Parts: sequence; structure tokens; C-alpha cells
Amino acid sequence: MSFRCCANWADNHPVAEYEIVQEGDPRCAELEAAGYRVVAESWAVRLFEPDRELLESAVRRVTAGGLTLRELGPESAADLYALEKTNEADYPNTPATHRVVGELADVAGLWPENRVFGAFDGNRLVGATVIREKDGFGDTAFTSVLATHRRRGVAQAVKAASILAFLDIGITRFSTGGAAANQASLQANQSLGYQLTEQWRTYAP
Repeated sequence: MSFRCCANWADNHPVAEYEIVQEGDPRCAELEAAGYRVVAESWAVRLFEPDRELLESAVRRVTAGGLTLRELGPESAADLYALEKTNEADYPNTPATHRVVGELADVAGLWPENRVFGAFDGNRLVGATVIREKDGFGDTAFTSVLATHRRRGVAQAVKAASILAFLDIGITRFSTGGAAANQASLQANQSLGYQLTEQWRTYAP
């Protein structure tokens, strides 16, 4: 499986044509034989039949450390915007995986299609995840944690909170993806029971 991407994906990358191909597809060998090179890799994970106790323990670990977790409404758009602008440069920027925060209005536009769950240290939003129902799955668009609060289980906690909320409305299947360069994100998902289902290669001429 492959698709073609033509995008101006970063200020320091010229407009070019890319081939994004699932690992194991015969097109990989064909492109490599034609002189294409791998410039980025990405992944997809799925979670079926989540372990509720595992999820609840992820939430408890963070709240025991003094953070507060809750679902955010559109009145929290400014907090989420501030978090995302702070973290924008940390997102891997590839043709297959990139995030442009945009303006406050763009962040406010996440509601009502998406639900947002956040972690607060006092009054400051230090982590958040954005999820929506897509094709019967609870599909996570992105998860973001301030550098000062990383490696403390915050990403797992906000994702766990979102999964628990979706379980309560009868959604039991979950999906997300990311860049191979962001191994911390992959590991955070796997710690909650997500299984790696697809890996992709981005080729450039």
C-alpha cells in the first residue's frame, strides 16, 4: 500500500514528491532499486479490549503525584493553544507526520468533533490528548506534554483517561499513529496495551 505526497512540509524543505509506502509492500524494493531513499518512518497502533485496571492505574500514578486530570471543554482552548505553541517545535516534521498548531481559532475548532483530556499542575495545563470517534475507533489525533513534565507518565495518564471515557460510551477499539523518530510516544502507547500494526516508510527521489 502506498500513496504519493506533494507538500511544502517545512520551511527548510523544498516542495518535492514523496512516496509513503507500508513496510513489506513490494513497492519498497522497487523504489529503492530506482534510487529512492528513506527520509522518514512512521507507525500505527491499535488497542482492542483495553485493560481497565491498567488504565486506571496510569491515572492514579499521576494524580498521586499532585496533578489533576479532567476533560476539557472549549472554554479551555486558550490553555490548549498555549501548550501546543510551546510544544510545536518538538513534533517530528515529516511528510507523513507533522502538526501545525495554527491560530487560537484553529485550536478552538477542535470542539465539538473531538474530546480533549488534560493534566493540570496547579492552574497550568501541562499535558493533553485529543481524541474522536472515527470508523468505530477512538482515534487519538495527538498527545502533548510540556518538556518539564515528560517522563512522568503524563502522556499515559491523559490517554488512559480518554480511553476510559470512551469505554463508558461503548467504544472498545482505539487507534493512533506517529513518527518513528518519536519512540517515547510509541512506548507510551504500548504501555497502555496498544499493539504495533503498521509501519510506513517515506521515500524521496
